[in-house]
Amino acid sequence: MDIVFLKELRIDTVIGIYQWERQIRQTVVLDIEMGTDIARAAATDHINDTLNYKAVAKRLIQFVEQSEFQLVETLAEEICRVIREEFSVPWVRLTLNKKGAVRGSDGVGIIIERGDKD
Repeated sequence: MDIVFLKELRIDTVIGIYQWERQIRQTVVLDIEMGTDIARAAATDHINDTLNYKAVAKRLIQFVEQSEFQLVETLAEEICRVIREEFSVPWVRLTLNKKGAVRGSDGVGIIIERGDKD
């Protein structure tokens, strides 16, 4: 299995459990690895034969900007669901970093992996 990745995709969203967090937008940073087979795309040199990372990024930006989850765990699960269901990705690893959530830390977050990786 090959991997297509998106690194440091920054999206502003409403995320958090505290009342003040529900009133502002915070930046989450996504690192995404998506399992796929690039052999056909490599042979044809055609965008329709590959996992289009720009299309994935645009869809995630739209989804995350409109979301208002309380927990990063829920947001991470839903991002993986969108990727797997809408882009037919059998395996995904997502690192979701909520920058600035803890004073003194560059970020906190979660890493999840969904699906089967060959």
